[in-house]
Amino acid sequence: MIQTPERSPERDAAIEAMLAHVPFDGWTRKALRLGLRDAGMAEDEAELLFPGGAVDMVDTFCDLMDRKMEDAAASLTENRLSHRVKAVIRLRLDLCAPYKEAIRRAMGVLAMPQGARTGIACTARTVDSIWFAAGDQSADFSWYTKRAILTAVYSATLLFWLRDQSEGHVDTLAFLDRRLAGVGRTGGLRRRAEAVMGRLRPA
Repeated sequence: MIQTPERSPERDAAIEAMLAHVPFDGWTRKALRLGLRDAGMAEDEAELLFPGGAVDMVDTFCDLMDRKMEDAAASLTENRLSHRVKAVIRLRLDLCAPYKEAIRRAMGVLAMPQGARTGIACTARTVDSIWFAAGDQSADFSWYTKRAILTAVYSATLLFWLRDQSEGHVDTLAFLDRRLAGVGRTGGLRRRAEAVMGRLRPA
């Protein structure tokens, strides 16, 4: 189980309140204090709410978006798992669209040496949440392979999305389609190879 950051209504409210200031002031105490002031919360709670500083704030933001994504995915109607995965990723990008600059700055925080471990954990949690929201119930070796493959797809799609200026991010959705189609072809080859190896394996 990947460890999640501390969760509390106060931390969630503080993150949501500071997001309007992150594009200008980054993931900083200043942005947090301004957000707390906007929300009518005591500014001197900044140190207590996020003792880990910017990395702690970004970690909480990522976890909050995971939870929002899972809640929103409950209304999806797609039946096939592959279609649901695509729908959940699209949902995630739609939820993140108002915070694109904040996410760009968050990636900068996680690219620093002190944020690298948290960055890996955030990506792993998000990918796990995507599969969970899509209804994946695998418990065998495929659990690991599915998450490894989707990590590559989601990470590449997120980077593309950050640069995408198309209306409604249609270019990103086309990019996602291509990546998922590539995974489908690779998956088919892998399954056929495993079947052949299974027949060759001694009894």
